[in-house]
Amino acid sequence: MTSTDPRMSTPEPGLWARVQARSIEQLHIRLESLVVLIGLAALMAVLSPFFLSVSNFLNILLATSTIGVLAIAATFVLSSGGLDLSLGSVLGLSGVVGAAVAVKLGAPMPIAVLATVGAGALAGLVNGLIITRAYVPAFIVTLGMLGIARGLALVISDGRVIYGLPNAMVYLGQGRPFGIPMPVIIFVVTAIIMHIVLAYTRYGRHTLAIGDNENAARTAGINVDFHRLTLYTLSGGLAGLAGLLFATRINSGDPTAGITYELTAITAAIIGGTNLFGGRGSILGTMIGALIMGVLQNGLNLLAVQSYYQQMAIGAVLILAVFIDQFQVRKESRV
Repeated sequence: MTSTDPRMSTPEPGLWARVQARSIEQLHIRLESLVVLIGLAALMAVLSPFFLSVSNFLNILLATSTIGVLAIAATFVLSSGGLDLSLGSVLGLSGVVGAAVAVKLGAPMPIAVLATVGAGALAGLVNGLIITRAYVPAFIVTLGMLGIARGLALVISDGRVIYGLPNAMVYLGQGRPFGIPMPVIIFVVTAIIMHIVLAYTRYGRHTLAIGDNENAARTAGINVDFHRLTLYTLSGGLAGLAGLLFATRINSGDPTAGITYELTAITAAIIGGTNLFGGRGSILGTMIGALIMGVLQNGLNLLAVQSYYQQMAIGAVLILAVFIDQFQVRKESRV
């Protein structure tokens, strides 16, 4: 196929129009999401006198930073019509790898940081290769990686927490420049960069185009398989970054870290306006969704709600978010 091929120069007429419209939507935050966030915060403020304290607000932002980075990863994959169920386990594996490199091998802090993020990216690359080369469904591949990454983390750590990260590394999780937790700064910077990528670059438009209509995207000249490979690698790398934030925050590599985090991350992305079945995604919306999940979990903790009830609440919110999203899609299709 040459550059003069009409299929390359004139893709499906409606495809780029839809993608362009949805790229513009990236600039806006769902009004419903903001209303839910404000309403939830107001409710928690009434139920708990400690909710509105400055220290608790910083705790919410700190807890949201890790889930927020994972939710950004979920946003990219979901927008392309994919799915990554291994995010939480890859987070745990990456933290253990970084701790092992720093503590057991005594590597300098920059090497340990690269190892942490690199471990996540490598897991994502493996996911992408199997999905795009062996044509195994993403659900099966990432579900398998969920178990593999968790088991590998336990093997590397001998089933024990690896303590004693170097101070320079711990600063990434516990430092507070200008009184702001370092993980919050890293989360916000990551969100800004990823928002620009998804909303304003060709890479972002191709991601949305693949999620909207994969066959039309191929006809338009997009290398769908390679793009999916890069998306899962990016997703793994972001999970590695989340693992770095988690490990440095608790000053250890915990092989059990991140259990069920993928559920919370996917829920946050969908609440923020990302379509579970592809074609639409918003990093700004995902930040609001992550804050909603952070406020919900923080409020339930303040109210001394037991952890298994919290998981039930998160699951219920996920189902409700998907229902509302699909209701909105059907409503728009009838207009």
